[in-house]
Amino acid sequence: MITDKDVFFMRLALEEAGLAFSGGEVPVGAVLVSKDVVISRAHNTRESSKDPTAHAELIAVRSGAERGSSWRLTEATLYVTKEPCIMCAGSMVNARLGRLVYGCKDEKGGAVDSLYKLLDDRRLNHQVEVVSGVLEKECALILQKFFKERR
Repeated sequence: MITDKDVFFMRLALEEAGLAFSGGEVPVGAVLVSKDVVISRAHNTRESSKDPTAHAELIAVRSGAERGSSWRLTEATLYVTKEPCIMCAGSMVNARLGRLVYGCKDEKGGAVDSLYKLLDDRRLNHQVEVVSGVLEKECALILQKFFKERR
């Protein structure tokens, strides 16, 4: 179920996606929240950092864990503008993330609903609650605009 808080925090993630867009990065933004407090914000920086792992989700999870008292993020919610990839979904399982809220699907690389369903795979040691489709049109639009300008 989508809440008003989900919409509020997804708007912050969209702000991060806008920063990525302005910097020539694929416009994905992420915000990590615990107890209604933002503990980290991030956007893709693969191009500028020359780091293939510099996805918004991974940066936000890493930064949030560093700021907390544990690497376990069971009380946290991660808001991401696009469905996470395999690498990022794996980091969420490893971090014991409590909840993921994402905007639009990634039919070519999504590891939550589209291609794989890593976050609710009972064979893994942790499952993550998932809410999808929050501000879906806005999240998809910024990606479409970015790739249209690149072609």
